[in-house]
Amino acid sequence: MIASLRDWIGARLSRQLFFVLGATLTVLSLAFLALFVGYYGGRLVDERARTSAEINDMLQVALENAMLKRDIAGLQDIVRRLGKRKSVKRVMILNTSGRVRFASDDAQLGRHYNLSGDDFCPGCDMTKGGTKASTFTQDPVQGSILRSVNAVSNRTACKQCHGDASVHPVNGILVVDYDAGEIKSDALKMGLAMTGAGVLVLLAGTGAIGWVLQRSVLKPIGDLRSASIALARGRFDSDIKIEGHDELAELGATFRMASEKLEAHQTQLAEREHFLQSLIDAVPDGIRVIGPDYRVLKVNEAFCAQVGLTRDEVLSRPCYASSHQRNEPCAPTLVTCPLHEIMNGSRALTCKHTHKHSGGADVVVEVSAAPLGVALNGGPKGGIVEAIRDLSGDIHHSQEQRLSEIGQLATGVAHEIRNPLSSLRLMLQALRRKPTDMPQHEFSGELDVMDGEIDRCIQVTNRLLRLSAPPSELPELVSMDEVIPDVISLLRAEADSVGIEISLGLTPFLRVIATDSDIRMLVLNLVQNAFHAMPRGGKLSIVGFCQSGDVVVEFRDTGCGISPEDMPRIFQPFWSRRADGAHGTGLGLSICREIVRRHDGKISAVSEENAGAIFTVSLPWAERDNIAEDT
Repeated sequence: MIASLRDWIGARLSRQLFFVLGATLTVLSLAFLALFVGYYGGRLVDERARTSAEINDMLQVALENAMLKRDIAGLQDIVRRLGKRKSVKRVMILNTSGRVRFASDDAQLGRHYNLSGDDFCPGCDMTKGGTKASTFTQDPVQGSILRSVNAVSNRTACKQCHGDASVHPVNGILVVDYDAGEIKSDALKMGLAMTGAGVLVLLAGTGAIGWVLQRSVLKPIGDLRSASIALARGRFDSDIKIEGHDELAELGATFRMASEKLEAHQTQLAEREHFLQSLIDAVPDGIRVIGPDYRVLKVNEAFCAQVGLTRDEVLSRPCYASSHQRNEPCAPTLVTCPLHEIMNGSRALTCKHTHKHSGGADVVVEVSAAPLGVALNGGPKGGIVEAIRDLSGDIHHSQEQRLSEIGQLATGVAHEIRNPLSSLRLMLQALRRKPTDMPQHEFSGELDVMDGEIDRCIQVTNRLLRLSAPPSELPELVSMDEVIPDVISLLRAEADSVGIEISLGLTPFLRVIATDSDIRMLVLNLVQNAFHAMPRGGKLSIVGFCQSGDVVVEFRDTGCGISPEDMPRIFQPFWSRRADGAHGTGLGLSICREIVRRHDGKISAVSEENAGAIFTVSLPWAERDNIAEDT
């Protein structure tokens, strides 16, 4: 409860000011009341003491007269009449031994008091020579009283009865008991009256001070507080108007100017931020800025597309989580970590990584990294900037790649066309030597041969054109048992040149729904891959058949084979290890895998080192639905 009240008061400056002001004035008022009641009570006690002294003087005169006249009854009457006065509870005259001789209350006559005891009058020991004393005490019968004690001095006229004054200086002791409750009540009433007046003054003063504080201090501070909160939330439209020419008015004007400048700077920063983001988004390669704590500080749309994540998802994760889907940093001993290398002294580097798409696919990339020596987005100083090129785009079957592969067939195609053209030339030369008037039927055989050779050239060019044609957007019915021999015909010359024997074992109706040029490129790359494995000649067997609703084609070679450690990498892009020693692009088998995947098929390889290899391609058979309906 106390903590909640303290928090509630501390939440507002106005509450703190009013609480402190009220508490201070209240404490001062209570202290003033205590001092006033004490002071006023003391004054009342002094007043009663003076009154008692006057009464003592009167009684002493009356006592002397009564003693001289032996008027004891008159003295008793005076005591009784004094006891009936307002605020007087009792009047007594004691002899020097403490015995009551005269009293307004007859019950006290003859009672003996110990004049040196505190029960008679605390601190009023008459035996020590005191003549006057007044104090508050508690009487068993009368309750709280103010007891005034006065010694009745011995006079010359009293010498006859009381002896010489030098021996008996005191004839008796006058005791007057006043009502202490009335005295305290009067003091309290006067104190309360003064306190009430003080409270009214306090409330009036507090109200006036509060009004001045509210108008001149608290309201301007509240306006500044509201404007500061709005400014912290990015709102610059708060208009602060503090009237006057004091410090708070100057503070309000300064705040307005600072807010306007901050808004202008914020606008400039937003424009620069937008420009920077648009600039890196325009880069076709992925861009990523990484801090020394692995936090991604900046990223462009190209990188987000590479990994299949939104910009917010990339920025909320460390670099190794968004690109490699790891829960901890990559081990620098297993993977070339650009951040680790650059933070340890490297200036710039380029390496190849395999990033992970959010869908689970591998994305082969080339990362070019350079150090970044500035702080960005409040991050620590340092870090790197990465330019990430998606190499999988080079793996996809493009028209340029097709033309590049076809260029390697130039020798074989030239051989296929050169032989028919040579035959045509010999036939034409033979016809020139024959008489011009010879009947046509005599050289029709030569014309038939020439027509066949021309048809052969056309077939070769048609095969080449079909291989180099751009992929069609719509799939078509492709007969593997026709496409494979066509592609092999373009490679016969190359096979013969290195001593490779090619045998075909294709069952009829190996038809698939695919793109004709893609299937031709698939066969071309697999056959050339087999040629590269047999630089000194060998045998390539291509077998095709239908199995479990798929068209299965096996490419069996007798080449050098593939080592077990290389087997997991043969389909990776840009990885090449050819038996003929030539440096290949490393894209052939990667392209084959992409083509097969695009047509919902599978490709696999089985090999033993120095024992050849078998590459198996399985594609959905176009006739399997019809067969299923027939069965």
